[in-house]
Amino acid sequence: MRYEENRLGNPKALLLNSLRAGSKFFSRFNRYGFYLGVPVIDRYTRPEMGGIWTEENKLKYWLEVELVALEALAQYGYIPKNIPPRVRKKAGFDIADVKQIEEAVKHDIIAFLSSVAKKVGPDGRYIHFGLTSSDVLDTAMGLQVRDASKLISAGLKKLVKALAKQARKHKYTLMVGRTHGVHAEPTTFGLKMAVFHEEISRARERFEAAAEGMRFGKISGAVGTFANVDPRVEAFVCKKLGLKAEPISTQIIQRDRHAAYITALALAASSLEKLATEIRNLQRTEVREVEEFFSSEQKGSSAMPHKRNPITCERVAGLARLLRGYAVAAMENVSLWHERDITHSSVERVIFPDSAIIFDYVLSLITDVVDNIVVYKENMLANMEKSRGIVFSQGLLLSLVKKGLDRDTAYRMVQRSAKRVWEEGVLLKDAVSADADIAKWLTRAEINHVFDYKYHVKNVGTIFKRLGL
Repeated sequence: MRYEENRLGNPKALLLNSLRAGSKFFSRFNRYGFYLGVPVIDRYTRPEMGGIWTEENKLKYWLEVELVALEALAQYGYIPKNIPPRVRKKAGFDIADVKQIEEAVKHDIIAFLSSVAKKVGPDGRYIHFGLTSSDVLDTAMGLQVRDASKLISAGLKKLVKALAKQARKHKYTLMVGRTHGVHAEPTTFGLKMAVFHEEISRARERFEAAAEGMRFGKISGAVGTFANVDPRVEAFVCKKLGLKAEPISTQIIQRDRHAAYITALALAASSLEKLATEIRNLQRTEVREVEEFFSSEQKGSSAMPHKRNPITCERVAGLARLLRGYAVAAMENVSLWHERDITHSSVERVIFPDSAIIFDYVLSLITDVVDNIVVYKENMLANMEKSRGIVFSQGLLLSLVKKGLDRDTAYRMVQRSAKRVWEEGVLLKDAVSADADIAKWLTRAEINHVFDYKYHVKNVGTIFKRLGL
């Protein structure tokens, strides 16, 4: 596939063209059989994000950096002013040619430049004038990550909106709160969703800060000293490309920026997994308080027709593990020898496409789950009442303390009644009402007041107001 046939560089179009070319795994090979540099299998690749990370699209970014660098070089007198428009008119590359040259020279940038030079002709000698490979690689990476980040940021915004919708809808939908997996006190499903709304909002803020930290380019030469190119060239290039100039660089932009980006994705994915795990737990047969939407044609098991498994949430949880592993790899890339070695390069060829593609995918999955989640309010209430009122134990304790009883004595009195609930199956309210010691301190009306769900939701509105919900 030739670059000049896709001069607009539309990622989705590039991907679809690759599919039409007959590639079974579009993210791995082009029609010439050459590796495209996107390791994630197509099962987990959404077209728009996948298109950003194809090899062809990456070379498109490289070419644009080189062409804008030519404009800057002409602007500041390094090359004749008529060179940039002449080169841009002819510039292009053939990806098969690039790969064939790379097999011989063992250097991807040199192979790319050689392919471009064939199309440009004699003027090609000015391309890459005063630049080093990483000037192109890192600046192009800034562009690639910027475009990927726009999709991710939009996806995070959509998830936050979906969580807000469910939080408001179920603001007062009562359910039991569990600590250690055991009934604790009443809460609402809306509060549960509000917790995730706030956490994903934080994830979005962290991600956008990390994405901004990646919006840098550098055209500073072999060791970052601008020996062969004026700093104004770097400023020109970065401004025109919509990037910021790295304040100081070696041969590369320092990889703490890259580690922060991948780590932000991994941390956000951990929050998505947390949400997915909560839904999975609430979907267990013994609980069945919520459920992933199950379509009419969907099948849950090859053997058991009754199965309706939380497979989407499980997929989110599984893929989040990959992202955490990539975060470790990104942090290992921070420490390089002197002004640069290439130990980071091979790692980044995998972790950047994978991380962006996987996160984009799991983000879309969990958003769809939240948007279409099935909530069983009756089961929520029934499950809470299975513990026969023990969720009101703290209210009883505090009522006794308010009456003047010391805390330890009050605790033991309530615990004694709670023990009867566990062992005899009686209601806590009945056990408390039958306890002569408690009756000395609390009237029946005061006991009845404690066993009221409204007591536990009286401040829900305040919490929502603090969250802006």
